[in-house]
Amino acid sequence: MNSFIGWIGGKKLLRKEILKKFPENFNRYIEVFGGAAWVLFSKDKLANMEVYNDVNGDLVNLFRCVKYHCGELQKELSFMLNSRELFYDFASQYNTRGMTDIQRAARFFMLIKTSYGSEYRSYGCVKRNVNVMIQYLTDIQGRLSGVVIENKDFEDLFKVYDREEGLMYMDPPYYGTERYYQVQFSQEDHIRLFECLKSVKGKFILSYNDCEFVRELYKDFNVDEVERNHNLVGKYKDKEHRYGELIIRNY
Repeated sequence: MNSFIGWIGGKKLLRKEILKKFPENFNRYIEVFGGAAWVLFSKDKLANMEVYNDVNGDLVNLFRCVKYHCGELQKELSFMLNSRELFYDFASQYNTRGMTDIQRAARFFMLIKTSYGSEYRSYGCVKRNVNVMIQYLTDIQGRLSGVVIENKDFEDLFKVYDREEGLMYMDPPYYGTERYYQVQFSQEDHIRLFECLKSVKGKFILSYNDCEFVRELYKDFNVDEVERNHNLVGKYKDKEHRYGELIIRNY
């Protein structure tokens, strides 16, 4: 199934390549930088224990409301329309004091779905059928029914969930593109992630942009080069059609 939202750096175009690299046997799956969870949603079930994590509290609140309060969220969304005026109303409202988690989640959802490039900052002038979007949340709730949803820094998450029988998939903010994310990820964070991964007990698979910094950092691990279509192909003719990425593993 598809994710119910778009997200910066989402893995819709790369998830087949990532899944090809998965090991045969693991009984817990942890998606460390969850985002839109395209890899998680690619299968009805990936492991006996599944964990979705993201450090973005607004995103985690949305996932939790879909899982635990889907009907109430759908009811809140049923009063909303896709319009420029409402988009900027939602942007100013969703973190206002006094908003319930469901009200916040509904506004954040509409910001993602109707923004340019799913970056929830500028109105995208995109045609969206709100009723279809709302109905699909029922399917998403079913998929999330057995998934643990966390809101932790990756280092803390490792301490709780890292096991020998586990697989962690990581899609951190790509090096050099951190400014596009609401939650900042510095060069020190990239290095801190690397230092943590050197001592994990379980298996990990990591997707990154192909650059000298990442190649040098992970030179002692298994590194595969892959290419995908550029997200802007079809919109801007002067953009390159292929984008290089790395899939890094410790197995």
